[in-house]
Amino acid sequence: MATFLSEDHFDAAREALNSDPAFLSSIANVDLAVQFDVTGAPEGEVSYYLKVADGAATTALGPLDGSDVTVSSDYETSQTISKGELNVQMAFMTGKIKVGGNMAKIMMHQSVLNEYTRVLSGLDIEY
Repeated sequence: MATFLSEDHFDAAREALNSDPAFLSSIANVDLAVQFDVTGAPEGEVSYYLKVADGAATTALGPLDGSDVTVSSDYETSQTISKGELNVQMAFMTGKIKVGGNMAKIMMHQSVLNEYTRVLSGLDIEY
């Protein structure tokens, strides 16, 4: 079992994403880079990213230079989304997440984020 927002978490996420047929279908012909910044985590502020290109996904801890979009949230919101208890659109509409950068691009690729959170919510994670 991986710990939420750890290297093991993102190793498991990368493997799950790149072996999930629905996720892979959602990223066909998509080039998207999303930076996530989480405040209030036990370790302090945590940054991680999702990069989709050439039909594959990379997700890992750390900052991503040249991201299209930055999504910011607190630790509790990030956990709730990760568990599949809150969808990204509702989190945005209720102000629980802030999105900056290329809004048109993220809106165009909402299905990628929906599939991303669906796959991650199925991981065996310790919160």
